[in-house]
Parts: sequence; structure tokens; C-alpha cells
Amino acid sequence: MTSSLDDSSFATKVVVVTGAGRGLGRSHAIEFARRGARVVVNDLGGAVDGTGSGTTAQTVVDEIRKLGGEACANTDSVTTQEGAAAIIGTALDNYGRVDILVNNAGILRDKTFANISMENFREVLDVHLMGSVLVTKAAWPVMRDNNWGRVVFTSSGSGIFGNFGQSNYASAKMGLIGLMNVLALEGASKGIKVNTLAPGALTRMTESLQDTNRRGRPEQVSPAVLYLCSEEAPQGVILQAADGRFSRIRLNIDEAVDLGPDVTFEDLMSVRHEFGLD
Repeated sequence: MTSSLDDSSFATKVVVVTGAGRGLGRSHAIEFARRGARVVVNDLGGAVDGTGSGTTAQTVVDEIRKLGGEACANTDSVTTQEGAAAIIGTALDNYGRVDILVNNAGILRDKTFANISMENFREVLDVHLMGSVLVTKAAWPVMRDNNWGRVVFTSSGSGIFGNFGQSNYASAKMGLIGLMNVLALEGASKGIKVNTLAPGALTRMTESLQDTNRRGRPEQVSPAVLYLCSEEAPQGVILQAADGRFSRIRLNIDEAVDLGPDVTFEDLMSVRHEFGLD
């Protein structure tokens, strides 16, 4: 990070970043601010498991202002309609609009599926999945009225490919891809582009995980977010970013084997090798 603002490529935009008090969210917020955006830094400031609170949002705001940027803090929770409305309301009250929403807030409560409580399962879904739904729902009408918007969801390889002991987290992260697929269709005619980031970086949330794709720095991921929020942004894309490496993740369907209208179980069993199911 340089000691001053770099350029004005996002100078007309108002950006909301949830979970921006540390790690990836902090990096995203600073990078937008460096390019002239006015940024709402949302974060409860709690622990990795979502408990407690703190002043991390204001700390990031102070960093941005020291660089000469413009930002304000919000400490509302993404998990309630009232909190989501207040997050977007902070942008409207301070800057009069919302152009870009980066859904980044998250918590971890890892346990194997056999041992996890339903309370901890739901809490993770409430933050990652429903939190993204609620804040996006609050921002959506503003973007529709402006006929322009950018929404980024934050998924994970844990959901796309699986990761031991993270059934709650993985369920939420894969659910966000389904949400993106629909909102990309619904937002297209209103100038709203919706995409998903699959990041890998060493942060407070990932430091205990043995995933070598998460050894990079958050600053190496943020360029992907800025691209997904730019004028040249794609639509409905899953973009993986880790350690300065970027790749598009696609969901593919194999060519179908037509077994006819009177297909039986035995027919399917006889050709299962064609699907790689042996």
C-alpha cells in the first residue's frame, strides 16, 4: 500500500464493504478508497466466531482518511433486516447513493458434521448467506433506480470443492453461487452486474487452516474485486484469486448419454463408466 491515493478510477462511486475491519475486507476498502471511491466500512469488530464487538471499522476509516480518502464506519450486523437497512442507510445518509456492494462479512464455527450443533450451523449461514441476501436486498432498489450497480459475493473453495469440518461454511458459500446465478439474470436489464469472488489469503479466519491456496496476502486478492466492480465487469462469473494468481471457476455438465424413454436402473448401471462413476 502506498502512502497516498493512486488515481480516480472509482471517483464517482460509493462502495459498501461488509466485514471490512480486517483481512480481505479491509484490503478491498482501502483499494477502493485509493482510487477515489467513498467507502462505507462495515464491521462488528468481533471475534472469528462472531462473538463480541470492537472498533475495527473506525480504525480502517482512520487509515483511509490518513491517505486522503473519504470513508465512514458502520457497526450494524448483516444478520437482521434492520441491520442490513442501516448499513445501506449509512451510505445513503452520508453520500446519497450506493453503487457497489462487496459482501465479505463472515464468521467460522468449524466442527465435523457429526459434532456440530444446529445453532452453530445456522449462525454461519445467517452471516455468510443470509447476511449477503439481506444487505443485497437493501441495496438492490437503489441500484435499480440508478440503472447501475455492482454486487460481489464472497464464496470459497470450501464450498465449491469441499473442506473437512466446514459443512456449515461450505453450505453457505455454495449457496451464494446459486444466488449469484439468479441475480445476474435479474439485474442484467437494470445495469446491475453480479459476480462471485473465491479468494485465498492468509487472514485471521484462515490462519488455522492447512490450505496452501490461502498463504497469500489479502492485497493480492483485492484486484479481482475491483475488476468485478469496474465498468468492464463480467456478469455471473466465479473468479478465484490467491497469491497473485487468478482463474475462472466454471461448473460444467458432461455430454448426456441417451438411454431412451423406457430406461431402467439396469440400463443406467451398464453405462455408468461413461460418467466416470465406476
